[in-house]
Amino acid sequence: MERKRTIAPLVDAFFAYLKFQEPLVAPKSRTGKAISYCLNQEKYLRVFLTDGYIPMDNNSAERGIRTFCLGKKNWYTIDTVRGAQASAVVYSIAETARANNLKPYEYFKYLLEELPKHGEFEDLSYVDDLLPWSPKLPDYCHKQETQNQKQESSCLSKDSH
Repeated sequence: MERKRTIAPLVDAFFAYLKFQEPLVAPKSRTGKAISYCLNQEKYLRVFLTDGYIPMDNNSAERGIRTFCLGKKNWYTIDTVRGAQASAVVYSIAETARANNLKPYEYFKYLLEELPKHGEFEDLSYVDDLLPWSPKLPDYCHKQETQNQKQESSCLSKDSH
């Protein structure tokens, strides 16, 4: 509700401005292309107003790739395709762990202790229990929820109704 009441008028004004500017700007210019793109994507750009699970910004995505960008100088030693693929898998697991409020080091440690207990992947029935969103993960893998996160979670559930 809060998004509709406070943010929707701003979004409406933004798209009204773009519609007003569109005929005044050369369509092949960078600005013209940007305006055209926004107007063509308007339906999708407005979804966050009605779905509380969709964030209003991309800050979490930006934070997620920050470590990747900062670490790229350290990865010059990865000089094979298989090495790059392995690094991508590890990075993906770490970021998914962070996104699920886990401590990446503790989660990796847990995975490396648990996976050998299940043999050579003959039976994969245990895999769901190891995923970052599994309720069966041990408590030590989870980060402590901060007061801010509790408030965001509370606001998120209010926005989605």
